[in-house]
Amino acid sequence: MKQRDRLALALDTDDSVHALRLARECVEYFAYVKIGLELFFAEGPSIIYPLKDLGYRIFLDLKLHDIPNTVYRSAKVVAGYGVDLLTVHSDGGIEMLQACVRGLSEGAATLEIPVTPKALAITYLTSQKEVSREQLNERLEMIAASGVAGFVSSAHEVEFIKRVQPNLFGVVPGIRFEGDTAHDQARVATPGFAIAAGADLLVIGRSITAARNLDDSLATLRRELG
Repeated sequence: MKQRDRLALALDTDDSVHALRLARECVEYFAYVKIGLELFFAEGPSIIYPLKDLGYRIFLDLKLHDIPNTVYRSAKVVAGYGVDLLTVHSDGGIEMLQACVRGLSEGAATLEIPVTPKALAITYLTSQKEVSREQLNERLEMIAASGVAGFVSSAHEVEFIKRVQPNLFGVVPGIRFEGDTAHDQARVATPGFAIAAGADLLVIGRSITAARNLDDSLATLRRELG
């Protein structure tokens, strides 16, 4: 796997002009781009298509969490956008997770989209300071049984998760360079730490997008990943 295939640029902004400028400048380094709630609420699905035109795979971070039927119908709509990854909260239970998987599959089949988007279950938000291994394991068993493709967790849980559920695709947000401010994240980690722990995809935002010198930050990212 190429280095850029393991990286997602987090466009956590409500400014589409700024988001697209960053995306153009970083496309050499990142295979995925993450569209979060801010940007999606500001621009709607229309922001997806110029990012796809730049060559990005789309990680839509909507964190779906509702009754199973609502999540099913929402995921079915999202499949039509041609995204690659969609997040859903594991806290909603196994029926909700299964509904998300079913919605994505049926939505893609109805519109004859060749690649079905993958559902990623959020274990716990990286803003939470502590995570019980017992509770995490219970949630992982549910995630694996639901048919979702992967999970989202902090780097500090990835090694444990990969040991008990090695077939799940592991996505890690809260990535910071050495010495960077953690901001509102409680459990951050460097890119090197996350990769060594077993992460498949790193989501990197403010260490790149809020950098005073973008070129220097991209060079730092390349060095940290070797």
